[in-house]
Amino acid sequence: MAGCGWEISDPLYQSYHDQEWGVPVTDDRRLFEFIVLEGAQAGLSWLTVLRKRQGYREAFCGFDSSCVARFGEEDIGRLAVNPAIIRNRAKIRSAVDNARAFEEIQAEWGSFARYLWHFAENRPEIHHYATRAEVPSTSTLSDRLSRDLRQRGFHFVGSTICYAFCQATGVVMDHLTVCDRYGELSQQRSVAIP
Repeated sequence: MAGCGWEISDPLYQSYHDQEWGVPVTDDRRLFEFIVLEGAQAGLSWLTVLRKRQGYREAFCGFDSSCVARFGEEDIGRLAVNPAIIRNRAKIRSAVDNARAFEEIQAEWGSFARYLWHFAENRPEIHHYATRAEVPSTSTLSDRLSRDLRQRGFHFVGSTICYAFCQATGVVMDHLTVCDRYGELSQQRSVAIP
């Protein structure tokens, strides 16, 4: 498949690009998964995170935010020595803190998806970039999302991480116009939020 100019020699990375990246996500468990994974990725390659994704699923209750929100210091210590995930204590603690803040947003908005997608007025932000050089690392949307998440107690949610999160979850569609996925995903006009 013609891609987005990524170096995709790894089948895991290829599958992620071809099947997940840029597809609108409205399931809260999947959204929490991407919050955790994008925070874990800070300073590392996305392929490193993809290779540890299954380890994260097992270590973080299948990305059930209500389960992770109950983790205490003993759990954080246990995870900090788990070789199946990225063993950065600050990132692990942030995932637990973020689970608690995630739960608060769900209580306030009815779902995290409703909260997230309101930043884009329930429509994917479709871009029409021809080259990777045109794709930004932040936007006004990611700036607003980052600022609001931080005010709500989230960590590892700077604007660059939020932009990557929005790309991953289809809030922003940045497949290049030469990519085979562009045609299908650029037709998305609205998202039905459960």
